[in-house]
Amino acid sequence: MNHADARSADASAVALPETAAAHPTGPAAPRRGGAAGPVALVVGGALSVQFGAALAVLLIPRAGALGVVTLRLTLAALVLLLVCRPRVRGYSRSDWGTVVAFGAAMGGMNICIYQAIDRIPLGAAVTLEVLGPLALSVVASRRLLSLVWAGLALAGVVLLSGGGFDRLDPVGAGFALAAGALWATYIVFSARTGRRFPQADGLALAMAVGAVLSLPLGLAEAGTRLAVPSTLALGLAVALLSSVLPYTLELIALRRIPAGTFAVLMSLEPAVAALAGFLVLRQALSATDAAAIALVIAASIGAVRSRTRPTAGS
Repeated sequence: MNHADARSADASAVALPETAAAHPTGPAAPRRGGAAGPVALVVGGALSVQFGAALAVLLIPRAGALGVVTLRLTLAALVLLLVCRPRVRGYSRSDWGTVVAFGAAMGGMNICIYQAIDRIPLGAAVTLEVLGPLALSVVASRRLLSLVWAGLALAGVVLLSGGGFDRLDPVGAGFALAAGALWATYIVFSARTGRRFPQADGLALAMAVGAVLSLPLGLAEAGTRLAVPSTLALGLAVALLSSVLPYTLELIALRRIPAGTFAVLMSLEPAVAALAGFLVLRQALSATDAAAIALVIAASIGAVRSRTRPTAGS
């Protein structure tokens, strides 16, 4: 989410993003053979997203959180529109309503997560954010075991917050949780968009919607600072790292591995975010923080596996 706006996977199998929504084209049948290559692509995509988010934190003092969102979505939309060249005729009002809702969820998710990472450590923000997709997976599963994973995730959040959100900035934590709720919404509308639009056309159009919605906010906060060449260059780097590159890597990977495997790998994103925060932003983790993130990751993996495991007789 941060992330994740252009990220893809089968929504019915996902516990996570920034990353995991329905594949815009519908994932092709997984190929047989070694999975090391596709796994490396997914991990590379996760690293790209989270290090892009870390770079965005460094850009916030120049353009503000809303300005960074505008740069990321606008520049990513321009790249995707140029590459995909989506057609705009022949769609129903319902089709356009779906893609607009997808773009609005994407824009809102990015706005909230960037407001969060401006206030709390990157690893903590992403850990709270993934609770949205995790809750969606638990609800979709409708299994008693899912309550165990939900409880494990809740324990991780309580541990992360030190028993309350007084240790974390409460506004930042609230934005991260809101980003998670919007991420779950993003997953639902990404799946619907993928069924209505071919290839990555729906994604490109939704990205443009998100960019248009964020533009007035970014201009109001940053104004002409967005046009500074060095700021534009960094904004393009964030757009490529956080949207275009991971989307491309994951698009290739999803053609070679099952969506469930993809989702399990994406469950590691809080750990990747914590690593990026440490290496780029010097945001050190305490032992308690690391344990909290591990609990949320374990809950995400468990929810994905219980969601995707075939039932008896199926």
